[in-house]
Amino acid sequence: MRLKKDLRLSHVFCIASGAMISSGLFVLPGLAHARAGPAIVVSYFLAGLLALTGMLSQAELVSAMPKAGGTYFYVTRSMGPAVGTVDGLLTWFSLTLKSAFALIGMAAFQQVALGEAAPPLSLIAALLCLVFIALNLVGTGGAGRVQVALVVGILVVLVLYVVKGLPAVRVKNFEDFAPNGAAAVLSTAGFVFVAYGGLLKVASMAEEVKNPARTVPLGMILSLVVVGAFYMLVVSVTTGVLEREALDTSLTPISDGAAAFMGPWGAFLLTVAALLAFVSTANAGVMAASRYPMAMSRDGLLPEFLQRVGSRFKTPHYAILVTGTVMIAALFMKLDVLVQAASTVLLLTFMFSCLSVVMLRESRVQNYQPRFRAPFYPWVQIVGVLGSLALIIEMGAPALLMALVLVLGGFFFYWFYGRIRSSRECALLHLIERITARELTGGTLETELKEIIRERDEIAKDRFDHVIEASPVLDLEGPVDAETVFRQVAEAIAGRVKRQPSELHKLLVEREKQSSTAISPTLAVPHVIVPGEHFFSILLARCREGIRFSDDAPNVHAVFVLVGSMDERNFHLQSLAAIAQIVQDPHFDQRWLRARGEEALRDAVLLGKRLR
Repeated sequence: MRLKKDLRLSHVFCIASGAMISSGLFVLPGLAHARAGPAIVVSYFLAGLLALTGMLSQAELVSAMPKAGGTYFYVTRSMGPAVGTVDGLLTWFSLTLKSAFALIGMAAFQQVALGEAAPPLSLIAALLCLVFIALNLVGTGGAGRVQVALVVGILVVLVLYVVKGLPAVRVKNFEDFAPNGAAAVLSTAGFVFVAYGGLLKVASMAEEVKNPARTVPLGMILSLVVVGAFYMLVVSVTTGVLEREALDTSLTPISDGAAAFMGPWGAFLLTVAALLAFVSTANAGVMAASRYPMAMSRDGLLPEFLQRVGSRFKTPHYAILVTGTVMIAALFMKLDVLVQAASTVLLLTFMFSCLSVVMLRESRVQNYQPRFRAPFYPWVQIVGVLGSLALIIEMGAPALLMALVLVLGGFFFYWFYGRIRSSRECALLHLIERITARELTGGTLETELKEIIRERDEIAKDRFDHVIEASPVLDLEGPVDAETVFRQVAEAIAGRVKRQPSELHKLLVEREKQSSTAISPTLAVPHVIVPGEHFFSILLARCREGIRFSDDAPNVHAVFVLVGSMDERNFHLQSLAAIAQIVQDPHFDQRWLRARGEEALRDAVLLGKRLR
């Protein structure tokens, strides 16, 4: 059963923004300041730049494959189920930890407000988690609307904080800007990278977004720009209004900053904003993280029951319940360990996203057709991979050990569970095939991507599609002349229209003598009417070296031959119009020439842009 498409641009922006503006802003600045001093502004900026490389890569991937599971889905299709299992488990684990971190932040703020009367942190957080599980079980539309209201309220309060706080900033608080050196600034950038994890959450929910190929990339870009600007401004104000000793030991730094220049009412207002932020992160966390086990279950890498979608609310209820259970268990981890684990895994996931784009582009998989392409390829991806590795290394031995354990654990799980249940073609095999010129793939990846494009672009099959799917295909060695091609075409199509090859050859030659059917230097559309009723067929022919049709078209690569009876005249004209629209795509010639095999040539036509 398909997931319900309930989410719009406002939901996408608010899911990503709400997931970032929480612990990354309302808790982490104090912990980060103790590591890097006032230079935490630079740490947040560097982490944002690195997140930009991963975000651009993910925006491209999600515009091509808007499916539940986000980065897991892309990594599996680009590097295979083994690496996909590692990435899926890592990302699920990371988003679950980040959401647990948000719940702990909420509970911490409530403890500060209630004092000794407050119940234990873990109990408050667990109860809140149950609320978010229930909210997500009844549908993403309701959860999405809650998210929009929460984020709008948070942004309004943060604007007030910045406007009121800038005049109160003390420049002396920025003296001794980087007391622990540049290495501390870099390691702190890795530490606060968890703040940008919300971008992953949107990618995992693309299947539930209306017009995802445009909406998700746009929402991700807007979210990173807006939230990144707020990070810089709010952290700068907080550093400038609080003394170093107070900031280093604070778990509620923004509320403490508001108290310094706005008084008790300001502290109360920012505490409310912090609670709203934690609510938004936890809500988005349950919503997004649960789509990873669902996607892995679809591929046979996790138990089958996790992919089931409820008939009433059309949400993956088992995946939501399992995710919520893991989140409650994570509440008992130490805070520093929780943050470092989440950041390490997020860095690995962003790195995998960059590698996925490289694999899919370099493999030249024909049906990889993203609506958004990351600029400055491949430099953005190279910076993303090397930058992620550098930050993990700078975070020290614990981060490296954690990364190693998590990666090996993912491979171990795949080897003993997923390997015997899932076999999936990936872009890496296409790349190896391209380099070695050996036949390694069976076209299953191309077929899957074709169906994804149809779902993404809401393409409903019509008669033209069915005719193309059944059409004969000739892949000719050349160069050749038109008459030679007509002879081969007549042999290939005669049985379909119940005519002798010689009769068809004669009709095609006579039609060409009347006026050339080459409509461009690289395209020809020979078309003839045959006696009888209810006959219509299209033949596709390609010749990379070129077919000579005339002096004006001496090097035709693509030929569409239409043969039909008089009663099919209307459909004949409709087919000509469809072909004319398809070949106008500026990328058509490239896809046609690169297509490997008959099915790929049909796909170049079936997935072309045209009015339906």
